[in-house]
Amino acid sequence: MSADTVEVAPQAEPMLRTLAPALRTLESRIRGWLAQRLMPPFTTLQRATFEGLADDLRRQADALQQEQPLLTIVLMGGTGVGKSSLLNALAGGAIAQASFARPTTRDPVVYFHESISPHQLDPALRICKLAVHDRPALRSKVLVDTPDVDSNDLGNREKLFAILPAADIVLYVGSQEKYHDQLGWNLFKEQRKRHAFAFVLNKWDRCQHPGAGTRPDEDWIRDLKAEGFEHPLLFRTMAQHWIDHPWQDNPNPTKPDTTGEQFLDLTRWLERGLKKLEIEAIKVRGVGQLLAEIQTGLTTATPPDLIAVSEKTTRQWRRLLDEESRESADVLLRAIDPHEAEVEKHFAVQRQEQFGGIMGAWLRLWHKLRYGGFSLPRISMLPKAPSSSAAASSDFDLIDVARRAIREAADRSLESRFKAFGNRLLISAESEGMPVLLLGDRVDAVSRLDWRTEHARAMIEVLAEAEKTWAEPTGVRRVVHRSLQFLANVLPMTALVGMGGKLIWDWTMGTQPSSITTSLLLPFATVFMVLLILHVAINIFLPLRWPGIRAEYERRMTRRLEADLGREYLPLPGKLADDLLDERKRVEDLRKEVSEVARWLQEREEAASVADLYGN
Repeated sequence: MSADTVEVAPQAEPMLRTLAPALRTLESRIRGWLAQRLMPPFTTLQRATFEGLADDLRRQADALQQEQPLLTIVLMGGTGVGKSSLLNALAGGAIAQASFARPTTRDPVVYFHESISPHQLDPALRICKLAVHDRPALRSKVLVDTPDVDSNDLGNREKLFAILPAADIVLYVGSQEKYHDQLGWNLFKEQRKRHAFAFVLNKWDRCQHPGAGTRPDEDWIRDLKAEGFEHPLLFRTMAQHWIDHPWQDNPNPTKPDTTGEQFLDLTRWLERGLKKLEIEAIKVRGVGQLLAEIQTGLTTATPPDLIAVSEKTTRQWRRLLDEESRESADVLLRAIDPHEAEVEKHFAVQRQEQFGGIMGAWLRLWHKLRYGGFSLPRISMLPKAPSSSAAASSDFDLIDVARRAIREAADRSLESRFKAFGNRLLISAESEGMPVLLLGDRVDAVSRLDWRTEHARAMIEVLAEAEKTWAEPTGVRRVVHRSLQFLANVLPMTALVGMGGKLIWDWTMGTQPSSITTSLLLPFATVFMVLLILHVAINIFLPLRWPGIRAEYERRMTRRLEADLGREYLPLPGKLADDLLDERKRVEDLRKEVSEVARWLQEREEAASVADLYGN
């Protein structure tokens, strides 16, 4: 047995005294559970319900802890049914004001034996009018007259609701006019699972009308059977007759002429039918019903297992994240599109710095002609060695362009996209069965992050990474890049020297062409053709057009945004499912403890016959 399991003492100990500490332990467990951050959070009504159940556990534990358990019998009924008359009849006369233990306002009346200290009563009963008696037969019974169920005074009805949790038996009093009024019947159906019920049809003399249809007692019994009371315990009484004809200490009391009147049967049941064994059985049954209600509440409060649902939701979110990343990357890059010429020039300047000799001069001349600012390039006769980094020689700042693009994109559409994307995720999650009320706060918290700054950082880092990758390629691209660079640096000079050497050879050997001009132009024409071919190859294998550059940026930016968004959003469904699973385990452990005590009670509950006081 684990440390958190409610331990129940061996069977040899008195059952009620053994049960009390178990109930206190359960109360402590429930209050500790309520003090935690619950998943899902309870509504005010749900929390109040469980706090009320915890109060009932404490009340039951206090009642069971006494050496002589008290059986509290609460009289409940509508206006004019004769509850007070019935209590006076049971007491053998009107309960005089002088017998009240303390002066109070018009409150419920508690009728109990003089040997019982008021502190032994339930706290809800101590503030009522207390009337003591010396009748040994009712030594362990407490009778309570309550305000009317249908009272127009809401304060009186609240007093009734405050007393009902202390009841072990509810004596539902009705009359011909009010044995099935709506308010009383609804309250009965609400309380029937919590308390034992016996029924009194008072003013029985008014129910004798042959030929007037179904008698009230028969009609009431039929309805009670429909509510699950197989053999409802119903007494037919005329309380006012027994007030007018004292019956206590009278061996031959004057019985009414009305057939079927059962007031004396009611007194015998209260005095001798409810012995210690029955009292303990009712106490145990009341605790069992309380535990059953707690189990039902815990079952309702058990969070669902959303592990499988969270996995499906995560898969759907990945698809949405991929779409959002592509669209956001396109939005960001469209803000750079107006700077297309500047970007191409930036990379053209970077590329020309990687070439030396004739090819480098050619590229500089080409770029000046294309982008303006013509001047004769300075030609180095030696090829330029490959550099490990390409430093731009222009004043253009690609990072600054990126920052400006982020600001323009944010002002235009990014801010609204952040909010809309969170809503899309929630709609998708709801379609998969995730509780949006629980997930919504988490998604909103992520959506409120400074995604504008995050996107700006991502774009700047992606641009810088792309620049570095272009300047320092890897893999096959590195081989192609270095090969073109080597050929571009070597072939033009090689062609020039080769053709010049051939021209000198031809002149020396006397085989020079007929035209000197043609001879002198031939080396330059050859170099020009080589430069042109190399230039075309460079443009093919190392493109500098914005569409190509943009495509590379977009691929990298999409991957980066998808990683950033996924890092924040994708764990949310799984984290919620894990939190709910932890809470589910706590509730199931608590329910297991309650079930253990309930099972222990059930094994001992059948010691006395009190089943007729309960519905099925």
